[in-house]
Amino acid sequence: MIFAPLAIAGACEITLERREDARGFFARSYCGQEFAAKGLNTCWVQMNLSMNLTAGTLRGMHFQSGPAAEEKLVRCLRGRAHDVIVDLRAGSPSFGRHAVVVLDSAALNAVYIPKGVAHGFQALAPETLLQYHHSTAYAPGHEGGVNPLDPELAIDWPLPPVQLSDRDRALPVLKEISPL
Repeated sequence: MIFAPLAIAGACEITLERREDARGFFARSYCGQEFAAKGLNTCWVQMNLSMNLTAGTLRGMHFQSGPAAEEKLVRCLRGRAHDVIVDLRAGSPSFGRHAVVVLDSAALNAVYIPKGVAHGFQALAPETLLQYHHSTAYAPGHEGGVNPLDPELAIDWPLPPVQLSDRDRALPVLKEISPL
């Protein structure tokens, strides 16, 4: 696995290394020893899938706070996604800034998201399927988010946003969020 740090401390893009032959390929998608050596979470307690039927579908920007704060490992299993993370950590030099990784099922890449960082994405192809690994189980009382269309975030979504849920559309803007 190749770990490439992102502009937000603790976040990285992880690209798998293929071993190919006439049958196809083999690639290790996770190794606890390699993650631990990089100081990353090695215990995943919940895994989820997100199917997005329409290109342009926009989801996010979500996080869990307090004792339910979580690390995430997100990978695209089918299609492509414009994946965005926003630093919401108190005292972070990159507070309020975002980083982008294009997740692509053909590239076998993933994004590692530390605690205190919101996550969202836009599907770039029909039937884009993402897999999430979570370090903490979902806790409804600790969920939060920041509006993905907030002009202060200045996220350049590559397609006109569609299928944005009423919940995500109503999320507060950055200046209304308490740092995590």
